[in-house]
Amino acid sequence: MPPMGLGTSGNDDPEGCANTVAAALDIGYRHVDTAQMYDNEEAVGAGIRQSDVAREDVVLATKIHPTNLAPNDVRSTARESLDRLGVDSVDVLYVHWPTHAYDAEATLPVFDELREEGLIDHVGVSNFTPELLDEARDVLDSPIVAHQVECHPLLPQAELRADAREHGYSLVAYTPLGRGEIFDEPELVEVAEKHDASVPQVSLAWSMAQDVIVPIPKSTGEHVAENFAAQKLELDEDDLAKIDGIDRQKRVIDPDHGPWN
Repeated sequence: MPPMGLGTSGNDDPEGCANTVAAALDIGYRHVDTAQMYDNEEAVGAGIRQSDVAREDVVLATKIHPTNLAPNDVRSTARESLDRLGVDSVDVLYVHWPTHAYDAEATLPVFDELREEGLIDHVGVSNFTPELLDEARDVLDSPIVAHQVECHPLLPQAELRADAREHGYSLVAYTPLGRGEIFDEPELVEVAEKHDASVPQVSLAWSMAQDVIVPIPKSTGEHVAENFAAQKLELDEDDLAKIDGIDRQKRVIDPDHGPWN
């Protein structure tokens, strides 16, 4: 995967979403993430077509809604997602949350089927525990190439990072800026001032410095370019140690209170 992607959660204005996706690709992004739950797959597809970047140069990912994870629903709604996106296949198809209709033995073999049929290139999962990851690996014939979770300096996900390194997949970080919760952290502010950078750029640079983390910040307007520029920010060992030493933890996405319930 490219070192950073564009998240689109919450970007459900069709024209605004399409324009943001197109602008991001023109800036240099090559990974765009969406989901059935976001209600913007059509706009994301329109943005890709609006850009001058060739479809084959874009890592495009979407996710199956938790209520659509029964086998027949996976088959039908995956095809509906492709139709909305206006593509023949997606690079990564995720299980969005392992809840509701999710049953590893029933759900995951359909992802293998879709891959064999050429409708998806790779299988991903999202919001899994280490135990659920082990179960998924036992059931799937396909390798898991990505596991998408909330991850940022206030929720560094050390156990899942270790699992990603051990099993050779990308830990794709949604909400990598902690929905603003990180902005006033003294350690991040200090590092940002040292490098004449913004706190969001420092947070993204911290993510990418972990090797296995691929952040996918959602942004619009000038922040799309500002976030992308974080790839040029090199944090030294002292910076990383300072950030890793933050003792406050904060999860901003509550899995018990979301639109999937």
